Amino acid sequence: MPNVSQISTVLRLGFSSKRRLSNGLHFVARSYSTSDPPKQPSGPLKNYTKLVEQGRLQHDPYQEKVVSAFENLFGRLEHFEKQMEDYHVRLAEWEKKREEERRKLMVEEAEKKEDDGMWASVNKHGQKLLGRWVLGRRQMNVEPGVGKWVSYLNRERKLDSIVGSRPAVPPAPKGLYIYGNVGCGKTMLMDMFYGATDGIIRHGQRFHFHEAMLKINEQMHKYWKENGAEKPTQYSISSWIMNLPVDEKVKEWLAGEEFYKQQLQMKHILPAVADKFLVDQQSSKKGASILCFDEIQTVDVFAIVALSGIMSRLLTTGTVLVATSNRAPRELNQDGMQKEIFDKFISKLEKHCEIISIGSEVDYRRVAAKNSVENVHYLWPLNDAVLEEFEKMWRQVTDQYGGEITSATLPVMFGRTVEVPESCSGVARFTFEYLCGRPVGAADYIAVAKNYHTIFISDIPAMSMEIRDKARRFITLVDELYNHHCCLVSSAETAIDELFQGTAEGTLFDLESFQFETETEDSRLRRDVLAEGSISAAGSPSSIVSMLSGEEEMFAFARAASRLIEMQTPLYLEGVRFLHPYFHQQK
Repeated sequence: MPNVSQISTVLRLGFSSKRRLSNGLHFVARSYSTSDPPKQPSGPLKNYTKLVEQGRLQHDPYQEKVVSAFENLFGRLEHFEKQMEDYHVRLAEWEKKREEERRKLMVEEAEKKEDDGMWASVNKHGQKLLGRWVLGRRQMNVEPGVGKWVSYLNRERKLDSIVGSRPAVPPAPKGLYIYGNVGCGKTMLMDMFYGATDGIIRHGQRFHFHEAMLKINEQMHKYWKENGAEKPTQYSISSWIMNLPVDEKVKEWLAGEEFYKQQLQMKHILPAVADKFLVDQQSSKKGASILCFDEIQTVDVFAIVALSGIMSRLLTTGTVLVATSNRAPRELNQDGMQKEIFDKFISKLEKHCEIISIGSEVDYRRVAAKNSVENVHYLWPLNDAVLEEFEKMWRQVTDQYGGEITSATLPVMFGRTVEVPESCSGVARFTFEYLCGRPVGAADYIAVAKNYHTIFISDIPAMSMEIRDKARRFITLVDELYNHHCCLVSSAETAIDELFQGTAEGTLFDLESFQFETETEDSRLRRDVLAEGSISAAGSPSSIVSMLSGEEEMFAFARAASRLIEMQTPLYLEGVRFLHPYFHQQK
C-alpha cells in the first residue's frame, strides 16, 4: 500500500502563485507560475516557455499556437484598460446629466398637465391617494399603455437632443474561443493567461459553466426582488419625488411615470444582470472587464437564452471574452434549440472572438499521471484492505489538521443549506450515496468545494444506466472539486478508466438521448426567460429536465476521468494549499 503521509507532505510543499479571488462564488483559478511574482507582469508566452524549459510541461505546437494568440491579446490589454477608464469617466458624466435632464422634463410635463386642467376632477384627498399608490394598492392618473409608451419615447428623444448620444465604447481587442479534446490543455492555458492579467485589468472574473449559470440565476432572482412589482415603490421614488415642492397630484403622476420606467426595465432583465455580472459592486466601475469562461455549453434552452442575453450585452459594452469548450461554436447547439437566438449569439461571438482549435489528441493529464509518483488517494477495489487504508488516511489527515470532528451546515443559495456529516479544519467526509444519491446540484457541490480543501468520498460504484442520475451528479461534483482545487481521497469499485464504462446492468452510452435531472432554485424565472427572453414573475424552487445526446455525455465522462487522474499528480496537489479558497480565508 502507498505511504499515507505523501498526501500531507505534498500539501505542505511550496507552489508559487498569486491570484485574486473572483467575486460571486469565490472561485480560485489554478495557476501555473514559474517563480515568485515579478514586479512587472510576465506574459503567458514567457510563462509557458519557462514551464517547458523546466520540464513541468511538455512542448506542444498546438498549445504554443494558442499561447501566442494569448500573448498577442495580453499585449493589447494595458492600453485598452486606459481607454476604458477614460470611457467610464465620460459615461458617468453622461448618465448623471441625462438623469438630471430626465427629471426636469418629467416635472415640466407634469406641471403642464396641471396647467391644462388634466387633474381638475381628481379627488381632493390627493395625499391619501398618493399614499395608497405608493403602497402598491392603487395606481392613479395612469395613461393607457400605448399613450405612456409614446410619452416615454418622446421624452427619450428629447433627452438625446439635449444630452447627446451615449459615449461610444472603445473597440475591444478580440477575445479567444478555444476548443478541443479532453485534456489537451484548454483550461490550463486560459488560467495561465488569466493569471497574467492580474493587476492589468480592473474587473476580471473566471467562471466554470455551472458556477456562471448559478450566478445568473442568483442575480436574476435578486434583481426581481429589488425591482419587481412586489417591492414597495416608495423606496425608488422617495429620494427625489416625495420631497419636491410641487402639488401632490404632480407627485402622483411622476410616481406613475417612474413605475412605468421600472416596468420597462423589468422586461430587459438579462442586460441588467449582465451589467453587474463582472463588476464588484464595492469598487469603481471604471476600467476594462475580462471574462474567462471554462467549458461553455448549451445544455438546455435556458442556457442558450441566458448566455445569449448576458454575453451579447458584455461583448457590446467592451468586455473581453475568453472561453473554452469541447466544441466549435457552431456545433454547441446540435439539437437546434432556440435556433434564431443561438445563431445571433454565435454570430456576435465570432465577431468578437478569434476561434482557435487545439488539434492535439494527447490527454496531458494522463501523461502527467504516468510520470508522477504512485497514486495514493484513489483506492480500489472495495475490499477490506482498501477500506482499512481509507480509514487510515482519514485518521492521519484529520490528526494533521487538528480540531474536533463534528457535523456542519453550509449555506447554499436562496436560503437553502447542505449538511456535512463529518468535518474538521477544512477536511470533510461523505459517502457517494450521500452526495450523489439525493436531489442536489452544482450549488451544493460549490458550497462543499469552497469550504473544504480535502474531501473524502467512500463507496463510489461503477456507473451504469441504472444510476445515470447519480453518475451525472458525480460528474458535476468532480468538476467543482477540480475547479476549486480540492484534494480528493476516495474509495471506488473500479479503476478510473473503468468507472464510466458501465456494468452488466447496462452501459452509459446506449441511448439516443440521455436524460438527467439538473437541480435549479428558480425554474419559474427560467421558464419566463425561455418563453419571452424576459422576466415577468417570480418563481419557486423546482427543477428542469435537460436533454443531452450520448455524445455530449461521453465528453463529460471523459473529462471527469481525465480530471480524476490529474487530481492525483504532484503538480495539482502542490497547488491545494495555495489555490484553495479555504487557505485564502485563513490569511
